[in-house]
Formats: sequence, structure tokens, C-alpha cells
Amino acid sequence: MTSPLSRWRGNPWAILLTLALGFFMTLLDLTIVNIAIPSMIDRLDASLDEVLWVVSGYTLVLAVLLITAGRLGDLRGQRRMFMLGVAVFTAASLLCGLAQEPWQLIAARVVQGLGAALLMPQTMALIVATFPPDRRGAAMGIWGGVAGLATIAGPTIGGVLVSLLDWRWIFFVNVPIGILVLVLAVSVIPDVRYSREHRLDLPGVVLATLALFFLAFGLTEGERYGWNGLIWGSFAASAVVLSLFVIQQKRRQGDEPLVPFSLLRQRNFTILSLVGMTVSIGMIGMFLPISLYLQSVLGYSPMKAGLVLAPCSVMSMLLAPAAGRLSDRIGGKHILLFGMLLYALGLAWLTLSLSLDAHWAVLVAPLLVAGLGIGCVFAPMATEAMREIPPTLAGSAAGVNNTIRQLGSVLGSAVAGAILQSQIVSSIRSEAVARSGELPEPLREDFVAGLSRAVEGGVELGAHHEVALEGAPPQVANLAEEVFGRAFIDAVQPTQAFAVAAILLGAAACLFVRSTRTGAAAPFEAPEPSAAPPA
Repeated sequence: MTSPLSRWRGNPWAILLTLALGFFMTLLDLTIVNIAIPSMIDRLDASLDEVLWVVSGYTLVLAVLLITAGRLGDLRGQRRMFMLGVAVFTAASLLCGLAQEPWQLIAARVVQGLGAALLMPQTMALIVATFPPDRRGAAMGIWGGVAGLATIAGPTIGGVLVSLLDWRWIFFVNVPIGILVLVLAVSVIPDVRYSREHRLDLPGVVLATLALFFLAFGLTEGERYGWNGLIWGSFAASAVVLSLFVIQQKRRQGDEPLVPFSLLRQRNFTILSLVGMTVSIGMIGMFLPISLYLQSVLGYSPMKAGLVLAPCSVMSMLLAPAAGRLSDRIGGKHILLFGMLLYALGLAWLTLSLSLDAHWAVLVAPLLVAGLGIGCVFAPMATEAMREIPPTLAGSAAGVNNTIRQLGSVLGSAVAGAILQSQIVSSIRSEAVARSGELPEPLREDFVAGLSRAVEGGVELGAHHEVALEGAPPQVANLAEEVFGRAFIDAVQPTQAFAVAAILLGAAACLFVRSTRTGAAAPFEAPEPSAAPPA
């Protein structure tokens, strides 16, 4: 029996909607978990270390497998790999929501990362195969808007779900979306197969997976293990295996390599993949400390914290499609550069607006500016990176591009977390000593000792510091809260300065992008089913 959706089969905008929904789920789950960390610790009786593995288990698997998944799309068909990824991701999301023990949730998140890795590169590759170059910017604009919205909206959506329902619903919400995406994929994406079989570069897969695992593990776990010998050994192992991978790939360039070097000879693709890394660093450097600041310093609920961040999401979502269409007409280089500079300005302004008693309205204006900048970034960045990539290599290109961008998220999280952690520890100790003089003499020593104990071995960000001074007089508790807030703000400023520096570095790299201009686009016609990617 023919599905009612079958009349949309091969329609490019129906295909784009399907891809956007799947892509939205994977990126949303990169950030939505952060705002639920306190709730998961309480409800699962989990340690901070276990809950952090809920975050890093997903990002680790995602970063490691993107290149392989992208190449699998080229060889086995993007439609097939996209649907497999959606099915795995949806099933794993259900298991995440049903988890009763921390280890069950961590295991389900690892499987969820596998599903995300399988589907994510196929979205960009399918857009390249479906839309001609002179209309690709508009499509990438919508794709970019979804990317920006999902990354930024995680705290907002997560805050609402945690406040109104339970932390489990940040995973359950993926299930109906995933089922809808599967139904749409079966109905609207054409099933076209290759006329000959292709071989997967298994030695390349093993070497790339190991190299990326050692690198991502070192970045993810460095702060937790104090950057000890294990972490530096992981970096060294990554460098050695990566060297072997490059040698192996060089020898295999004429025989379906995992990473065709012709991709890296495309100047815009290489530069803009690196720009994507700086954008990801900036995103993490912005939203990780700000989410914690809103809850830990200003005392906002998860819902209120998420709503304060919402204007940035909305601005990015509304602007991205227009930026994509404009990229088709005048080229994306200058739009991207403008967006990066505006993004850096908004973040710097936001950093200077933080205080112990900041009203939420004070933060909205810089968030709107940052959202305006982000809205001008994702679409032209993706469009110009993929504009000259042939459809036969679109999966590999998307895998490499998304891997570099995801490694930026891992690097940004590691560096931002390390700066925030080290700065808040030193700031709390110095602030406690400086402010203890405001207390009566008998209370000063216990005040300093109590806050010092709270930061021994590091600070559990987002946790309530009052535990260290339980039973203390109100005067002491109030001063401790002020010390914590001031120390946190002092720690946020260098953390976000790092993010601003990364964004400005990316803006400088945009100057080396080769300008392209496709001119006004001709009326768009849907491609024939044979032009769609294979299954």
C-alpha cells in the first residue's frame, strides 16, 4: 500500500526537512544533558565523575566514528546509513530514559553516540547530492539554522523538561522524533543503489578510530586525571597511530581510501573545517560557564536559565536561512567573517555583563548579538566548505568536516573546564581569606577552612557549596555565597576570553577563504530520483 507521504518522494525540501530533524536530535543531545547534571546526580545517586561520563561517553564515540561513518555513506549509501543511525539513536534514547543505574545510562549514551555518528555526516552529504550548487546555500542555511538552534537550544529545552517533568524526558523526547524521521526517510528519500560493490578501507578504519580515540580520550579526561602520565601517553599514542594512518592512506589513494587526500587539497574545505573547530570551541566556551553561572550564582532554576538563553537560539534560527540564501548570491566569505566578528563581540559583551546580582534583562542584549553572529556563521561555513566537493566524495567530506568540528567541541570542553576549574579553586581560596576579615574573630578560621575544604581536589561545578559550611550562622553562610559567586565570575572571565580568542582566530582564517559567487539562482527544480544518493 502506498504511503500518503510517497507523493513527496524525491522532493528536495521534504528530504531537507527529514535530514534536519535527524540532525537536530544529535546536536541537541550534545548540550541538553549539561543542564540536567544536578538532577541526574540526585535521582540516580550518581557521582559527578559518573555523570560526566554520561556527557563524555556520547561525545567520545561521536568524535571517533564520524570519518568512518561518512565514508560508509559513500560506499554503502547515505540513505541506508542515515536510517540505520536514526534507528540506533532512537532505541538508545529510550534505553537512556529507562536507565536505573549510572552504568546503564553511560552504556546507553555510548550506543546513542554510535547512532549519532552514523547519521550526522549523511545529512550534509545528502544535501550536497540533492541540491545543485546554486541552491545549496539556501538548503545549508536551513541546515545551519538547525545546527545553531540545536546547539544553543539544548539548555533551554533541557531546562523546561527537567523542571516540568524529569531528567529522563531529555532522552524520551527523542523517541517520537526518531520514529517520525524514520517514516519520513522511508517515504521521501529515494532508494538508489550503486551498480557495483565498493570496499571499505578496514585498516584505515582501525587506525583512524584508534588515533581519534586516544586524542579525544586525552582531551575529555585530561582535567579529571590531572593531566598525568596516562593522559600524555594517550596523546603520544594518538600521534604515533595518526602518523601510521597518514602513511597507510598515502599508499591507498588509488584504491578507495578512507580519507581521499583530494579533499584536503580543496583550500576552502580545509580552511573552513578548521574554522568550524574554532566555532565549536567558542560555543562550548560560551554556554558551559554561562549555564552554570545562571544556576549556581544567580540561583535560577533550569527552566529559567534555559529561557534566558533562548533569545540567542531564536535569533540564530531566524537569521541562518537568510544568510544561506545570501551566500548563494554573493558568496559566503564576507557573511561568515561578519558573523564571526559579531559572535566574538556578543560573547565579550556578555562576559563584561556578569555580576553577582545581574538582572536577566542585562544579559539578553549581548545574547542577541551573539545569536545574530551565530546565525551568520553556520550556513555560509557549511556552504563554502562543500561547494566544490563532488557528490561521490560528499560522505567522506562530511565525515572529515564533522569530525574536526566535533574535536573542537571536545577541545573546547576540556580547555574551558580546565580554566574554569583551576581559576575557581584559586579564586575561592583568595576571596575567602580576603573577606574573612568581615566576620568576628572566632568565625574567621572556620570560614576559610570550610571553603578550602570545599575546593580540595577540585570543585564540583554546579554543586551547592553550602555543604562545607553546614550549620554555620546566617552571616557566615551569606558571606560564603558571595565569595563563591565572586570567585565563579572571576573564573568565567578568562574562560570566555579563551572562547573569544578562538573565534577571532577563526575570523582571521576566513580571510584566506577563496571568494565564490554563484550569482542569482535559477528557479529550482527537484532532481530526478536517480540523482539522489544511493541506499
